[in-house]
Amino acid sequence: MPSIFSYQSAEVDWCESNFVRSAVIAEYYNTDGTSLFSFLLLTPLNFLVLEGAGACGKMELCHLKVPLLLAGVFSMYFHMTLSYVGQLLDELSILWTLAVAYSFWYPQAYFPKCIKTRKHFCWLTGITTVISTLMSFVKPTLNAYALNCIAFHLLYMTRRELKKCNDKRVHRMAAVMVMWWALAITSWISDRWLCWLWQAINFPYFHSFWHVLIAMSLLYCCPLVIYFDVSYEMPSFKPKLEYWPSDSWPVVVPYVTLEEPHKQC
Repeated sequence: MPSIFSYQSAEVDWCESNFVRSAVIAEYYNTDGTSLFSFLLLTPLNFLVLEGAGACGKMELCHLKVPLLLAGVFSMYFHMTLSYVGQLLDELSILWTLAVAYSFWYPQAYFPKCIKTRKHFCWLTGITTVISTLMSFVKPTLNAYALNCIAFHLLYMTRRELKKCNDKRVHRMAAVMVMWWALAITSWISDRWLCWLWQAINFPYFHSFWHVLIAMSLLYCCPLVIYFDVSYEMPSFKPKLEYWPSDSWPVVVPYVTLEEPHKQC
């Protein structure tokens, strides 16, 4: 019986051919080209810009730094080895990153009636995450599908918040976020269900596209969530969406600035 750390011991194998470009990297493009670019470069860039705007010092954004970076590292490890341990680390790091985000950012207005405080909600989220973690060992091949389904709840919450917001910039940013997510999930499904087609035309790289596209979606998702969080948790500040380096650039990084309104005498 192979070790859970052994190469190709995972229950999942993506469409890209294994060990074609390297003797030690199973899926070269999923490992080097896209995981490195999407999570280890784009994510820190996003946080640096947000810190420069002063958002990180006022909210719990900093708590997501380590989980997101670990998700990138574990993703690289999984696609490099296709090991059982790598698969679980990749999936569970995403699960726990989502748990941290829900714990700090889920609007208190949407708490279940039995939950009265943020502390109690964090406990509920933690217990649910522990149970989900244990269940992930039962059928690992279903983990990725379950994690992707969480996106539909996030989209539903975004839609509810947009109904209460008249800022055209916010609506435009949400539309761009959804566009990147739609392209990402399309790439993920294509790689999973149409692998035979992509291998037939010698282009089995759609999972690597998924890495880049979902990271681009996160670049817009994080500032959007912070914008809504400020409205609930920091009513004395007025959030404003900005773009770095400039609105006129074709490729930009969005961030949030906090404007404290003048008090009326």
